[in-house]
Amino acid sequence: MAMSDAEKQAMKETMAERAKARKKMSPEQLEAEVVEKIDKMAPADKALAKKIHELVKKNAPQLQAKTWYGMQAYCNAESKTILFFQDAGKFKARYSTLGFQDAANLDKDAMWPTSFALIAWDDAVEKKVVALIKQAIK
Repeated sequence: MAMSDAEKQAMKETMAERAKARKKMSPEQLEAEVVEKIDKMAPADKALAKKIHELVKKNAPQLQAKTWYGMQAYCNAESKTILFFQDAGKFKARYSTLGFQDAANLDKDAMWPTSFALIAWDDAVEKKVVALIKQAIK
């Protein structure tokens, strides 16, 4: 099965990220790269991405912003990705995704969600996202 143009672009971004990682970018440089990614998003995606970034910085300041597979992401002190935001425009999806990796502490019973569709922002969404971020870093 052939990869789509968007998938090929994501692979190129991943290879570029790995090359940069070998150069040991500073935390400020890594965050600047995330902010640059956010600024290039479509307006609706950008609004969501900015809120996610703001909430992570406020509620989980120990997490480091970085790009991950060309997406906005946040990792712990061991450089393990905890959460990421995939804008709808990246793969021409109908919704953005807030996702959590296995280093996030979301475990509950024998099964739990690790990604959430996100199409709009309101107080209820913000409350849920804050709770997820806080649980992920426990």
